[in-house]
Amino acid sequence: MPDPRDPRGVRHALAVVLTLTACAVLTGATSLLAVGEWIAEAPPHVLEQLGVRLDPVLPRKLVPSEATVRRLSPASTVMP
Repeated sequence: MPDPRDPRGVRHALAVVLTLTACAVLTGATSLLAVGEWIAEAPPHVLEQLGVRLDPVLPRKLVPSEATVRRLSPASTVMP
């Protein structure tokens, strides 16, 4: 799958974002908002297993935001 995101800014591995999204849907998330909320509250052991990066400044994991998930949704992707 081609990555439609802009290369500037915070980058999350595409596989991590897609896997977190799949986990959210499998646990019952039915909207992009719900997916974003699930990712924000994902259990630490899930984030660790998926290889989510640590914040270099704060003692927390850097998880993709709802906006990042939205940019990857098929409705927002323009195919050439």
